[in-house]
Amino acid sequence: MASVLDSRARIVIIGAGIVGCSTAYHLAQRGVTDVLVVEQGPLFATGGSSSHAPGLVFQTSGSQTMTQLAGYTVELFNSLSVDGRPCFHQVGGIEVATTRARWDDLHRKLGLAAAWGVHGYLLTPEEVRERIPQVDPERIYGGLYVPTDGIAKPVRAAEAMARQARELGVRFADHTEVTGFDVADGKVHAVHTSHGTVEAETVLCCAGIWGPRIGRMAGVSVPVQPVAHQYAVTEPVPGLEAGAEEVEQPILRQQDNSMYFRQIRDRYGVGSYRHRVIPVSTEEISPTNAPGQGAEAPPEGGGWKGMSSVHPFTPEDFAEPFENGRALIPALRHTQVSEGMNGIFLFTADGAPVLGPTREVDNFWLAEAVWITHSAGVGKAVAEWMTDGIPGTDLRSADVRRFENFAHSDSYVAERSAQTFREVYDIIHPQQPPEHPRPLRTSPFYPRQRELGAVFLEANGWERPHWFESNAPLVAGREIAEPGSWAGRYWSPIIGAEHQVTRERVAMYDMTSLCRAEVSGRGALDLLQRLTTNQLDRAPGYVTYTLMLDHDGGVRSDVTVARLSEDTFQVGCNGQRDIAWMRDHADESTTVRDVTGGTCCVGLWGPYARNVLESLADRDVSHEGFRFFRAKRMFVREVPVTALRLSYVGELGWELYTSADFGLRLWNLLSAAGAEYGVIAGGRGAFNNLRLEKGYRAWGGDMWSVHTPDEAGLAFAVKPDKGQFVGRDALLRRREEPVRRRLCCLSVDNGTVVMGSEPVFADATSERACGFTTSTGYGHSVGLSLAYAWLPAELSEPGTSVRVAYFGQRHPATVMSDPVFDPEMKRMRC
Repeated sequence: MASVLDSRARIVIIGAGIVGCSTAYHLAQRGVTDVLVVEQGPLFATGGSSSHAPGLVFQTSGSQTMTQLAGYTVELFNSLSVDGRPCFHQVGGIEVATTRARWDDLHRKLGLAAAWGVHGYLLTPEEVRERIPQVDPERIYGGLYVPTDGIAKPVRAAEAMARQARELGVRFADHTEVTGFDVADGKVHAVHTSHGTVEAETVLCCAGIWGPRIGRMAGVSVPVQPVAHQYAVTEPVPGLEAGAEEVEQPILRQQDNSMYFRQIRDRYGVGSYRHRVIPVSTEEISPTNAPGQGAEAPPEGGGWKGMSSVHPFTPEDFAEPFENGRALIPALRHTQVSEGMNGIFLFTADGAPVLGPTREVDNFWLAEAVWITHSAGVGKAVAEWMTDGIPGTDLRSADVRRFENFAHSDSYVAERSAQTFREVYDIIHPQQPPEHPRPLRTSPFYPRQRELGAVFLEANGWERPHWFESNAPLVAGREIAEPGSWAGRYWSPIIGAEHQVTRERVAMYDMTSLCRAEVSGRGALDLLQRLTTNQLDRAPGYVTYTLMLDHDGGVRSDVTVARLSEDTFQVGCNGQRDIAWMRDHADESTTVRDVTGGTCCVGLWGPYARNVLESLADRDVSHEGFRFFRAKRMFVREVPVTALRLSYVGELGWELYTSADFGLRLWNLLSAAGAEYGVIAGGRGAFNNLRLEKGYRAWGGDMWSVHTPDEAGLAFAVKPDKGQFVGRDALLRRREEPVRRRLCCLSVDNGTVVMGSEPVFADATSERACGFTTSTGYGHSVGLSLAYAWLPAELSEPGTSVRVAYFGQRHPATVMSDPVFDPEMKRMRC
């Protein structure tokens, strides 16, 4: 073993499950072969989750990122084999609907598939039975069929990738347990194992259910929760033929019963999420994990004994779901469960993996909570990230640094992961908030908002008013378009009234939840100049909208920077990833401090905003005295405020920041002074629609790292002449080629309000989508249903007609000039 370990490696990967093997394989393909993979168990049925996973791969999801990762997994596994045995059975996948609501949702999911480039189509009940004769067609409305879905052979795929990685020089050490790390100055310098110590430049933890234990050894938090999931194999099923292959029928999901079914020759493998949440403490998981049988035994009918990733089957949890499954597949009434398991795998607070470099230790990386469905795609993306500094797939939703500190607490991870487990197969609305723990984060304005009847949704732990019941009287006499049943969830006509009153009078918006950092010190300007695209070397008091690019010229984030003094800047950013990015590039001359929790903000906007503010402020707030995109420190009566004159809703106004202790006083003062002008409190529903009318992009929703500023309509925020900044040269190279796609504003011509991620087609008969929608809503000032969408450049001219598919119907839409409201920005600059 010592000869395999040697004494050093460029990269040490912990765990030879499917994710570790995939990353090693892709690193080797990229020419990085000084890689050591250490595994505490045998190769390649290591005893972790990969060893017992049933291997179902359904590609379509609401996330473009996860769909892309799954698509690559299918592509790669389809090309792999071990000694002539395939690593993927591409038998297709069918999701059936046993309720009308699910049938409607399958129409929506068909749209998601088209938006993300996955071919699928809807089947009648009889067409489902043609492919799976055991299904009772009388029980279903139909099914969604994706021919490229199928069954992965995880252990076999891991071995296939490992063999190729070994041929290129990657080393694998089995029965080698990690026992600790040498960590100094925020970096791992060596990995201690049961067979010796290895110096390492970088460590990647792919240890699965053992990941939290490995992380603790290095002082790293791994925000995951092991949970047991039930899976059983039946006795032979009458009428189910054992063909030449293990599986010939399409895989089947009955999501209304939270179950799935896969053929295993003349038996069925049946999985259920319709049981109590069974969390497993990491202390309960033994490192002794050798499976009882051969590498392919678990998926083909058992062999789970002795695996630490498997707990004993609990038949009482399986009884009711299995009985419901028998209603869908009557042949199951004539068979029993042969054996089963409660297999352990990882869940996270938001259902996405945790990937990338960690906040605590610079060179300690994670690739955890990855399902078989996404495993090859994750391995490829992480390998790209480790070698190039940029993953080929945008991983903003999977970056471990997306979580704030509170989201690493055991109680939060356990509570939210339990909800994620319960909702695996639920129909989840894009705006549906988590249930617990709430309220977690509240602004100082929360007591007043409750008095006003705020209807709260939640984001990143923050309670955010979506609308206020106190504004219900404002609806009378107004024409407010109502969305359909799906878009109309978490909606009220009050949203339209708040929108219109903001344009007519003045409104107060709670902006506290927007992440902000203080960047200070003698190196602050230099740091921000190097990381952003716009010119920040301006006098104190200026506010600048700018972008942060990645090394490939893609939009990593957009930020608003206010220069408060020579060496102090306030940066409004998009979350902890931005703060980590700034800290990663800062030296001892600069401090980057998250100030979100200790401060609060009111957005005061509308034609009478100046009237309200000037009655309270100790400074001149006239247009001449306080210009657009400027910042001033001032007093609002006795409240010290940092005021930024800018507006995300497209109206005259200010963002008013103060420390949290003064927040309630600030709200009360503004509310009292605004009474004579009809001031209201406005919610996020109105806020989002107002910003759509003004064409303001939302990073992460409208554009992300795969898009350039030019494509996103943000070229105005890039000043290449200011000097060198991250991504500058790459962007200039990309500008040598014509722009091939653009973010466009669409009007859905018949007024249908869509929800985002819908496919866009060039015409009524096109088979393949040409783009997809991003932010959507209703423009109550302009009387239009609006949707931003990514389209080919040739379809981006105003006046171009396209079709937006929504629940199976193609709605005519027209490309509009952007923005549709006040394009000359006169209302903000008055």
